Amino acid sequence: MTTVIHPLAELVSLLDAAPEPHVVFDLRYRILAANTAYLEQVMASSGVLGRCCYEISHHYTVPCDQAGESCPLARSLASGQRERVLHLHYTPRGEEYVDIELTPIRDASGAVVYFVEKMTEIPVGRDVQGGAGLVGRAPPLQKMLALMARVAKSEAVVLLEGESGTGKELVASALHQGSPRARAPFIAVDCSGIPEALFESELFGHERGAFTGASTRKIGLVEAASGGTLFLDEVGDIPLAMQVKLLRLLETGTYRRVGSTEIRRADIRVISATHCPLKAMVAAGSFRADLYYRLNVFPIRVPTLRERSEDIPLLVAALLERVAPERKLELSPDALHWLLGYSFPGNVRELRNMLERASLLCDGTTIELEHFTEDIGAVGADAMPRDEAWSGKLSDIELVNAFKQHRGSRRALAEKLGLSERTLYRRLGKLKAHDH
Repeated sequence: MTTVIHPLAELVSLLDAAPEPHVVFDLRYRILAANTAYLEQVMASSGVLGRCCYEISHHYTVPCDQAGESCPLARSLASGQRERVLHLHYTPRGEEYVDIELTPIRDASGAVVYFVEKMTEIPVGRDVQGGAGLVGRAPPLQKMLALMARVAKSEAVVLLEGESGTGKELVASALHQGSPRARAPFIAVDCSGIPEALFESELFGHERGAFTGASTRKIGLVEAASGGTLFLDEVGDIPLAMQVKLLRLLETGTYRRVGSTEIRRADIRVISATHCPLKAMVAAGSFRADLYYRLNVFPIRVPTLRERSEDIPLLVAALLERVAPERKLELSPDALHWLLGYSFPGNVRELRNMLERASLLCDGTTIELEHFTEDIGAVGADAMPRDEAWSGKLSDIELVNAFKQHRGSRRALAEKLGLSERTLYRRLGKLKAHDH
């Protein structure tokens, strides 16, 4: 006969006072207790006790590790320690990423008898089906979100690395929103857009008369971000002369306005971002090594869209709601298939721009492949789809013969030839123009 474990009433009372959702469950995943915050999260006043955690959170019929996910309970049993993982949970608001912290509870003999699980929402991961936040389920995105969950509440300096258009500012903003500084300012600085002569004044401010044209005192961006987060975008573009002053700010937490001798203390958290390989810049002498190590305390790589192409359908749905909220637009299968084969050198920013243009060209409710015609024709060598290099091996004569003999759709022909539809359209278009 199986012994039913009943958690201590004192433990349940303690958890009920906690602001974050907490549950207590046994080794069979059955929920034995849930605090008020958890019941409010799942919008249930009853009906959760005795049910399995994976059934409520994931709508699974088996534990997470048997459904292809990382199960904190299984990991804790293996390690004997507290475990922390990122999970995608079903909620009444939609699917949301949640930071899970699971602690094993032992009896007098030292055996694990039940677990306490704390759940913390991640602001950036809200409503992955189309609302605010970083949209997606791909493993590279989840890896990034897990790192964000670990560092968001700290004061650690974060360096975001990734290609242009991947959403580094959105990540920085989410880190700010998930931090104790969330109610204070989030100030974004585009380091590539500030002239070198004005950089110090923009960052630290200046006193009246500090230089020609300084007719009034001006506070800098560091002071404007007081109490909050200063986001330095494209930090690789900071002039060498200014790098030493930024280093001093990071090392001492102090700065001076231009034209002033007064030392001011900065109350900010610094997050920086770059698409440049800073390590290579250090080796080349164009970026200070000491500043690099100060900025690189907690690096997070923001994945490219190519690495998470499986997220494109979710991104398309979310972006169409943003660029054309009053219309119920969708993509035709051919248009979506083409997008899935495209390499997106401009990443999510490029996808948004393409969808915005296509939505303006579309009169109905379905965006067709033809609405991406300009993108198909204007794509350069740097934006070739992944099969472009191979397609050069197919001669024009072989392509023409295959086209003449084919009786199905162009999509089927592209698949038969091992090309993307975009490559097929481009090459056929060139041949047609040459014939004329």
